Amino acid sequence: MPVITINGVSKEYPKGNSFEDIAKEYQSEYKYRIAAVIFNGKIRELMKTVKKDGEISFVTYADDIGNKTMRRTAIMMLIKAIKDVCGAENQAKTKIEFTIGNGYYVTMRGVAEITDELVKKISDRFQQLIDDKLPIIKKVYPLDEAVELFRKQGMTDKVALLKYRRSSEINIYKLEDVYDYFYGYMLPNTSYIEHFQLDKYHDGMLLTLPMKIDPNLLKVSEPREKLFETMRLASDWGTMMGIDNVGDLNNQICGGLINEMILVQEALQERRIGEIAKKIHDRKDIKFVMIAGPSSSGKTSFANRLSIQLRTYGMVPHPISLDNYFVNREMTPKHLDGSYDFECLGAMDVEQFNTDMTKLLNGERVEMPEFNFVTGKREMNGDFLQLGPSDVLVIEGIHGLNEEMSYSLPASSKFKIYISALTTLSIDSHNRIPTTDSRLLRRIVRDARTRGASAKNTISMWPSVRAGEEANIFPFQEEADEMFNSAQIYELAVIKQYAEPLLFSIGKDEPEYYEAKRLLKFLDYFVSVDSSFLPKNSICREFVGGSCFKV
Repeated sequence: MPVITINGVSKEYPKGNSFEDIAKEYQSEYKYRIAAVIFNGKIRELMKTVKKDGEISFVTYADDIGNKTMRRTAIMMLIKAIKDVCGAENQAKTKIEFTIGNGYYVTMRGVAEITDELVKKISDRFQQLIDDKLPIIKKVYPLDEAVELFRKQGMTDKVALLKYRRSSEINIYKLEDVYDYFYGYMLPNTSYIEHFQLDKYHDGMLLTLPMKIDPNLLKVSEPREKLFETMRLASDWGTMMGIDNVGDLNNQICGGLINEMILVQEALQERRIGEIAKKIHDRKDIKFVMIAGPSSSGKTSFANRLSIQLRTYGMVPHPISLDNYFVNREMTPKHLDGSYDFECLGAMDVEQFNTDMTKLLNGERVEMPEFNFVTGKREMNGDFLQLGPSDVLVIEGIHGLNEEMSYSLPASSKFKIYISALTTLSIDSHNRIPTTDSRLLRRIVRDARTRGASAKNTISMWPSVRAGEEANIFPFQEEADEMFNSAQIYELAVIKQYAEPLLFSIGKDEPEYYEAKRLLKFLDYFVSVDSSFLPKNSICREFVGGSCFKV
C-alpha cells in the first residue's frame, strides 16, 4: 500500500483511496474547510486518488487556491440552479459579469425581467443542491468532443475560445446534467459550499461568497453604485466593439482588426478623460485634483493625460506626488514583523501636507518638498510654487481619497478621482477575469522593466500590496467624484509576450510556482499582439515601455 506522509507522520493508505477521505481524517485540525491537497509538490483535487507514495499538505478556503476552488464550484452550482429553475435554454445565456465587493454580478440574457421571486427560487434550488451533496465529476475529453458538447449546450463563447487551445484534450466537469469548464480546480461535491447569499441587484443578481480572510463568515458588501456604473460602462463598451470574451478578442486579432480595435479603445478612454476634465473646469473653485487607486492602475499616465485635457480648457496643471510627503524613514510605522508600513496613513506627514496646501490655496508661495528614497528623508531643493487663477494641482497618491489626508482643505476646492483597471472582459460567459490578475500581470512586467525585479519577487509581495489596498484605498472609492477605468480590452494580448518569459523563470520548487503556472495557463488563451500598434500615450505603455510620458 502507498505510504503517505502528513505533517511528518507516515501512514499506509489503500491504493485508490481518495484525497477527500484523507482530508476528512485531518479536517478537525484545521479551522477552515480543506479544499485541495498538495501531493509531492503538485496541487490535486480532492476527488483524485492515491496511487503512489508521497507527501501531502492541505489547502483550505483561507488559502488563495482553496478560496478560488470554492468560488468556481459555487458558480457551477448557480448555473445548475438557474438551469433547473429557468430552463436549459438559460444556461448558456447566464453571464458572470464582474465582482462588486464580495459578490459576483450575474445577468441572465434570456430572461425578460429578474424579479425578487425568481431570485428566491434560484436561491432555494442552490440550497437544495448543497443539501443533496451531489458529486462533481471530472472527465478528460478529446478537444473535438468537448467542442461538440459545448455547441449542443449553446455555449458558443466556449466553442470560439477552444478554437485557439493548443492542447488536444480538456477537463470537463459534470454536475448532473450540466457540463462545463472553469479553468481551475473544483470541489468534489456540492455540500462543500457552506455559506452563500443570492440577492436581486439592478438588472441581475449578486452572488455573495465568503472571502479568504475569514471563510466561515459571509459578509455582504455595502452598496457600491459608482463602481457598478463604471463596470457597466466598460461592459457596454466591449459589447459595442463586439468583444464580450477572449474568443471574440482572438477572432478580431486574427481577422486583422487589431489596429482599429486599439484606436477605438484609446478614443473611448480619451473621451472619458475629456469628460472628467470638463467637470473639473466647470467647478470653478477646484484647485486640488486628488487621484488615487490600487497598484498598477496606470495613475501616472492618467494624470498626464488628464493634465493635457485640462490645458485645453486654459487651466495650468501642476503634478504633485503624495510620496514627497512621506515622513522620514526612522519615523515610519512598522508592521508586526518589523518591516516598514509605507502604505498606512501614519507614513505620511499629514500636517505638513495640509499646511502647504492651505498656503497654496491662499495664494502664498511655498517651497515644495522632494522625498529622497535613497536617504529616506525629505529634502528642500528650491522648488517653489504659487497658484494663479488658472492653476490647479494634480495630486496622485495612495491616500488621495481619504478625507483625513486633506482635512483642512474645503470640500469645494477638491475633485477626487478613483482609478483602477476594472477588467470586464470575460474568458467566457461563466468565467470572468479577476481585476487583480490584470493588475498583477501589469506589475510583473513593469517591475521587471523598470526595477529589474523578478516575477517571483513581485508575486511574493503581492499579498502584502493587496492588504494595503484593502485597508487604505478600497474603503474610500465610493467617495470619489468620478471613477476612471484604465483597463483596456486588448491589453492582456499585448502584455502576454512580456509576462510569459518572466513567469517561466520561476522554478517548480519555488512557493510562487503555483501562481505563475496559473497565470501562464490563463495567458495561453490569448493570441499575442505586437506592442508596436500601441499609441505612445497609451496607458498600457506605462507597463510595457515606450510611453511618451515619464512613467
